[in-house]
Amino acid sequence: MTFLSFWVYAALPAGLGDALQKGGKVMMRKANFLSVGACLPLLAACNRHQSTLAPFGEEADKVLSITIVLIIGAIILAGGLALLMRHAMRAPEGRLTHKGGMKLVLWLGGIGPSILLLGLLLYALPAMRPREVANSDLRIGVEGEQFWWRVRYAPSGGSVVETANELRLPVGRTVELSLRSPDVIHSFWVPGLAGKMDMIPGRTNRLVVRATKAGTYRGVCAEFCGLGHALMAFDVIAMEPAAFERWLAEQRKPAVVTASPGARAFASYGCSGCHSVRGVGPVAKIGPDLTHFGSRPTLAAGVLRMTHGNIAGFVRDPAKTKPGVRMPAFPQMSPAEADQIASYLQGFK
Repeated sequence: MTFLSFWVYAALPAGLGDALQKGGKVMMRKANFLSVGACLPLLAACNRHQSTLAPFGEEADKVLSITIVLIIGAIILAGGLALLMRHAMRAPEGRLTHKGGMKLVLWLGGIGPSILLLGLLLYALPAMRPREVANSDLRIGVEGEQFWWRVRYAPSGGSVVETANELRLPVGRTVELSLRSPDVIHSFWVPGLAGKMDMIPGRTNRLVVRATKAGTYRGVCAEFCGLGHALMAFDVIAMEPAAFERWLAEQRKPAVVTASPGARAFASYGCSGCHSVRGVGPVAKIGPDLTHFGSRPTLAAGVLRMTHGNIAGFVRDPAKTKPGVRMPAFPQMSPAEADQIASYLQGFK
C-alpha cells in the first residue's frame, strides 16, 4: 500500500503535486531514518554460531540464494520508486497530466512489479520441491522434549545408537531426519543447515539434509515450549565420513564402568531409573542416555560446557540452570557426593 500511495501521488495533477512538494521532502528525510532502523532487525540472524549467512548445508545454500535474489528484487522496486518520486517532485507545473499519471501507475504500479514478482516466484519454485529420500544414506530420529534433544542413529545394516543434545552428520552424505515430539510443539532449527521444521506430538515430520562443510555449529528450538525454551540448544558436528563412521562405531560400544564411590552414589540416588547407561543396569527412557556422556562437548542441552564443576552443580540442582526441567533437585546430596557422580559420568567416554 505504501508503494501504491507514492505512485498515486506521482499521478496527481501538477498543481496539487506542487502543494505537497515541500512536505514530500520532509517525508523523504524521515523515511531515510526509518529505513535504516527497519534494516537493523536483519542483524539478528548474524550470530557467528548460528548464522543464516554462513551455510554449511545444501538447503541453507538455497535459502541464502533465494534471499539474496529477493533483496535484489526489493532494491529494484525501491529504486524505481525513488526515481518516480524524484521525477514527480521536480517536474514543472503542468508537465504531469492525469492521463500521464495513470499510465505511470499502470506500468510502474502494476505491470512492472507483476513481471518482477513472477520472475522471483519462478526462480524460487525449484527450491520448494521436497527432496527425494529413497536414497538417503542415513536415517536419524530427533525428538524434542522439554527441554532437551533425544537423537537416535539408525544406519543401514547397523544397530541403533542413542545420544542426546548433539547431532553428528557425515559431510557429503544425504541424511533423513525424522522429527518428533512426545510432549509439546517444538521446532528444529539449524540456521546454517536448513530451514526450521516443527516437531508436533503424534506426528512425524521429515527433513532431508546434506552437510557440505565440516565444523561445529549450533541448533535451537525455534518454537516457545515452556520455561526452559531459550535454554534448549544442541551442537551440530559435521564430520568427514571416515571420522563419522569411527565415532559411530565407538558409540555402539557399551560404557566401561568400574566400581567407584560415584557409581554407588549414582545408584543410591536412583539416577538409573531415568537414565540409561548401556551395559549397566536396566534400560530407562525418561531422561537422556548417558552411555558416552563424557565425550559430549556440552551439558544441559548446550547451556553449559562439559566440566567437572558444571556437572556436579547441575546434578544437585538442575532447575537453577534450566527452569522448568523435569529432573528433580537433590538438596540432600552432599557436595562430595555430587563430585563423585561428576567424576563417574566424566569417565563415560
